[in-house]
Amino acid sequence: MIKIFTLVVTLLCLSLTAYSKEKHPYVFILGTAQDAGYPQAGCYKSHCLPGWADKDKRRTAISIAYVDQTQKSYIFDASPDFPEHMYRLHQQPFSPSLSGIFITHAHIGHYTGLMYLGHEAMGALKMPVFVMPKMKQYIETNGPWSQLVEKRNITLFELSNEKTYRLSKTLAVTPLLVPHRDEYSETVGFHIQGPRKSALFIPDINKWHLWRKDIREEIKKVDYALIDATFFSGDELPGRDMSKIPHPSVKESMTLFQSLSNKDKNRIWFIHMNHTNPLLNAESSESKQVIKAGYNIAREGIKLPM
Repeated sequence: MIKIFTLVVTLLCLSLTAYSKEKHPYVFILGTAQDAGYPQAGCYKSHCLPGWADKDKRRTAISIAYVDQTQKSYIFDASPDFPEHMYRLHQQPFSPSLSGIFITHAHIGHYTGLMYLGHEAMGALKMPVFVMPKMKQYIETNGPWSQLVEKRNITLFELSNEKTYRLSKTLAVTPLLVPHRDEYSETVGFHIQGPRKSALFIPDINKWHLWRKDIREEIKKVDYALIDATFFSGDELPGRDMSKIPHPSVKESMTLFQSLSNKDKNRIWFIHMNHTNPLLNAESSESKQVIKAGYNIAREGIKLPM
């Protein structure tokens, strides 16, 4: 009887220890591809075919989540792959509930997942959606997004540049305006502050030198910098005018970051990769080159302790 009691106590202690470890806040990488995912619709070239042939090689559009120890979560960017991302959150220990969504800007890979909150799908009730002023106006005045507001599927909360918003005892979020193609809204990145560590999330920016902040200094302030890696180089889209879709290529960024210490380089996580970007393939020579140089490449399912 004593042995059985001892065994039960031991198992209970182990269970509580595992529970405690799982309940530390973390950033959860949900999607790593550019807005259209990988493989991209209509792409049947050699770099896309592996994704069509093997579902395990497919990558979902950009999104991350903050999961805290109160079993709540906040998503940053609601991509077209929102249903898959919600399921991945559901699979986490204790199935953390979705407490809100932060949107960086009005390009298709970053906000169109909101449609799944509508009455045709989830029928959400007053889901908090945190947006900048122009993004708020865009949603309120353009269907079908305005219907989400009218039917109270979502509640919009307007953010201000560089103002910090405390969501809980373990989470504070600060939006940071960045230069991008702002056809319908402004574009922001987010500084995410956890209880012990912090992250910078900038999936889209035109060029680093156009930002009034020095990205190198911003990287030094955080533990994780998840930054724009849309293109590995500037020659990935032959026939397209790259000046019309400006992004800092990974090659450009690595050149800019050469002066950083090894410790600071290791804070960087390249994310938001176009279907042409060889970094999507973890075994590519380009991926190995980036890792060897001391950087990280975001992969779906990775958890970054906060």
